[in-house]
Amino acid sequence: MTDETSARTPAPQTRAAPLRAATSAAVSDSPPSRPARVTTQARQAGLHPDAVEAIMAANHGDPFAVLGPHEVAPGQWEVRAVLPEARAATVLLGETRIDMERRHPAGFFVGAFAHQGRPDYRLAVEGWDNTERVRRDPYEFGPTLQQLEIQLLRDVGNDAVQRVLGAQAITVGGIDGFRFAVWAPNARRVSIVGDFNDWDGRRHPMRLWQDGGVWELFIPDLPTGRHYKFEIRGPDGSLLPLKADPVAFAAQQPPETASRLNGRPAPRWRDEAWMQSRGKADHRHSPISIYEVHLGSWARVPEEGNRYLTYRELAARLIPYVKEMGFTHIELLPITEHPFDGSWGYQPVSLFAPTSRFGSPDDFAEFVNAAHEAGIGLLLDWVPGHFPLDAHGLGQFDGTHLYEHADPRQGFHQDWGTYIYNFGRTEVAAFLAANARFWLEEYHLDGLRVDAVASMLYLDYSRRAGEWIPNQYGGNENLDAINFLRRTNEATYSHAPGTMTVAEESTSWPGVSHPTYTGGLGFGFKWNMGWMHDTLQFISKDPVHRRYHHHDLTFGLLYAFSENFILPLSHDEVVHGKGSLIGKMPGDRWQKFANLRAYFGFMWGHPGKKLLFMGGEFGQEREWNHNQSLDWHLLEDRFHAGLKDLVRDLNRLYVATPALHARDTEAGGFQWLVADDADNNVIAWARKGRNEGEIAIVVSNFTPIPRHGYRIGVPAPGFYREAINTDAEVYGGGNVGNYGGVEASCEPSHGQSCSLTLSLPPLGTLILVREG
Repeated sequence: MTDETSARTPAPQTRAAPLRAATSAAVSDSPPSRPARVTTQARQAGLHPDAVEAIMAANHGDPFAVLGPHEVAPGQWEVRAVLPEARAATVLLGETRIDMERRHPAGFFVGAFAHQGRPDYRLAVEGWDNTERVRRDPYEFGPTLQQLEIQLLRDVGNDAVQRVLGAQAITVGGIDGFRFAVWAPNARRVSIVGDFNDWDGRRHPMRLWQDGGVWELFIPDLPTGRHYKFEIRGPDGSLLPLKADPVAFAAQQPPETASRLNGRPAPRWRDEAWMQSRGKADHRHSPISIYEVHLGSWARVPEEGNRYLTYRELAARLIPYVKEMGFTHIELLPITEHPFDGSWGYQPVSLFAPTSRFGSPDDFAEFVNAAHEAGIGLLLDWVPGHFPLDAHGLGQFDGTHLYEHADPRQGFHQDWGTYIYNFGRTEVAAFLAANARFWLEEYHLDGLRVDAVASMLYLDYSRRAGEWIPNQYGGNENLDAINFLRRTNEATYSHAPGTMTVAEESTSWPGVSHPTYTGGLGFGFKWNMGWMHDTLQFISKDPVHRRYHHHDLTFGLLYAFSENFILPLSHDEVVHGKGSLIGKMPGDRWQKFANLRAYFGFMWGHPGKKLLFMGGEFGQEREWNHNQSLDWHLLEDRFHAGLKDLVRDLNRLYVATPALHARDTEAGGFQWLVADDADNNVIAWARKGRNEGEIAIVVSNFTPIPRHGYRIGVPAPGFYREAINTDAEVYGGGNVGNYGGVEASCEPSHGQSCSLTLSLPPLGTLILVREG
């Protein structure tokens, strides 16, 4: 199948054998008894030859003025149709047949007849294979949109985009079909082309709503699963590359690029209990531990050509794994349809379509069902900042810079070679905000991690002087993007309560996760990129040098409560030559694993929600490759298996211990105990829950020297159970520890009235939970 416009060779005018009767869309092999045939003289009145030529050249901007039924005189009707595939054609009026006259050699047919009132008719089309098919005429139907619906496409935060645009499965006058609608205000003509009309732009030109720039056409009797695109003639009359539907709900599997008829999602949901409880969620005070996953490389099927797992196979394998590992959420690298595997989904074309690489939209919904039934939340990496230059995508969609800025200083991203959305254009902002709501409401996803927010906020992001345009006040802030982000966050939290939005924002922009009514951007959380860079820099150094970089561990606590932070060890840290997490660790093999175990203990004890990219939990040794499965065979080694067990136990402790999560975003939930022991590379703090006495103590020793008799002050007396020791033998460590826990003594230390005397394991972290 090709998705290019077919050659438009005029069809021969030779009459075929007598027409054969047929019923709706059926082909008859033998002629049954026929209804009466009425032949009338075709009328030329009201049909200008230039209009016919324009229609047949696919260059007419108002096809309904020419095609379909027209009363050319009182009681006198013509039905006009473009039928390049027809040897002959007939208008069926009940039991009456009216031969249609070929008015253009390429297949323009006219049937003329007398009739009182608008006729209810069918077209019987005889092909060159001598078979006849009976079908409805799209041009007999009036508009299926209303002016209010068109106006709502400009309402940022409304969900009109997914209800109005795209290919909507609807019923008109008892007739099922698809209503196509696309925003292309500067186009001279738009047609639907697909595998149902030989990709021929003459067959289904669309009607234009002038004041909204939306083109519309209802095509009856189309089955789901067919492929289509839009053929657009630009304002200068040139024919553009065929465009995928910006609001397609399904798409072909790459490298094919057509949209697929599917209709709005209507899955069979089984997650009612989850959705009811979701609306009551209090994320700031709840444990959130996120497993970041690229579905195409978490695991593959090597014995079947290294194929992907399907959504349903992932539901059966990935979801139980995440549940067993104790993570509360999965974050999916973008699964919106994208043409290039190597973009990992970050250059999407069809923002409303789950990628077909892993199955159908219904299959994806089953993956969501499985996650929610297991008590796992789902976040989606969402990419509103930029889009690729692929010819079938949004770039110069109607022959103008419709979705992107025309000036490359505003509309082209130099780092990624992509277009930047024009957030100041109301229809574009409404398109993106509606898409955010779509995933949360239509597919029941539980949050969006918004990619590359910094690139949206700053007009001079990654640009030198002269390469950017200041805002109206002379500043570098992108005021349109700021307004868009605020309104989108307001819409998502208003219409999908209990969900969350997370900003990947790498600068010190103030108030990213603060409410919009206080001047913030309105995100629920922000990735703490500074913490990640500083601490990875520290842990990658040889222990002998770490005393000089102790501030890399402590600096993050200066701003830890200025935002609602997530601590990310994401895919970005294991690509582009950065190696793996275990590969960043110094020392011999034992020390590498000890360092990573200690670092994970430090991270899970640190204020902030958690995020870990797949493979990090068991020490994936090679850099991540999106074309390969993770190296699951490594779990046969005790060090890798021990690391995985540690992450599982850290997650379970984190979820079960209010002191470790309930006040993640509050300064009152944190207390320094040892912040200045750089010479010994020891750091310690207390975490506190919302109730009196909920205390956990976190102590890390980042040298390879065990430290016995190390005294640490604690804020309350009692027994402190050694809940995690990253040096435990079961994790691959040397088992230096405290025999299950320590009773606090009344000896003051570190400004506290009580203290613990501990044995600190080498390259190890202890988490001690106060009992009673």
